[in-house]
Amino acid sequence: MTAINHNPISAMTSSAMPITPRAASQHTLTPGQVAAMFNVNPKTVARWASSGLLGAIRTPGGHRRFREADVVALLNRKTD
Repeated sequence: MTAINHNPISAMTSSAMPITPRAASQHTLTPGQVAAMFNVNPKTVARWASSGLLGAIRTPGGHRRFREADVVALLNRKTD
């Protein structure tokens, strides 16, 4: 039996085609997940959110979450 991988980070690295913002829809990622995609520290991701480079959603507990579509759009801009 083959396991289905729903991890957005491995989807970015194992897919031949880039994920488009439309395909990403409204999934959210933690700062740690975003940091792993860009190979940076999670604090850097928080700084990007504070500076407006990357939009963030706040959870009821005050934690940041990032729309996968926004992250993919930024990732595609960084690789162009």
